[in-house]
Amino acid sequence: MTERTPPDTRAAYRRFVALGTRWGDNDVYGHVNNVVYYAFFDTAVNQVLIEDGALDIAASPVIGLVVETGCRYFRSVAFPDRITAGIRVAHRGRSSVRYEVGLFRGDDDTAAAQGHFVHVYVDRATQRPVELPDALRAVLDPLLVGPA
Repeated sequence: MTERTPPDTRAAYRRFVALGTRWGDNDVYGHVNNVVYYAFFDTAVNQVLIEDGALDIAASPVIGLVVETGCRYFRSVAFPDRITAGIRVAHRGRSSVRYEVGLFRGDDDTAAAQGHFVHVYVDRATQRPVELPDALRAVLDPLLVGPA
């Protein structure tokens, strides 16, 4: 049997976003339902892109479409836990980005869950892949931990 890779610590991430759990996030088992973790990932990354001026959700001519996702769970999270999302960019290609997100419960130093998703950036009107805009690259480069 292969030993499972341990969770990352906060030191593995470049940027942090505070998130809160909501009453409706808990499922019948008393913890945040697995589908909510994906919403946490999406919210954290898009919050950074919006705050740093790389994304205007209503008007940006280039938008990111999710083409791949994944998540590994280590510890349960439940309402009313405070969550901090650590964000890093593992790969930045010509038209795609692999974002990796660690979710940290309260002040814990190790991730309760870790996930990733890949955005392919496309022209909003044509939905065809395009090169990453300079404004987006400027936001991504400080988050980059892998090859560009």
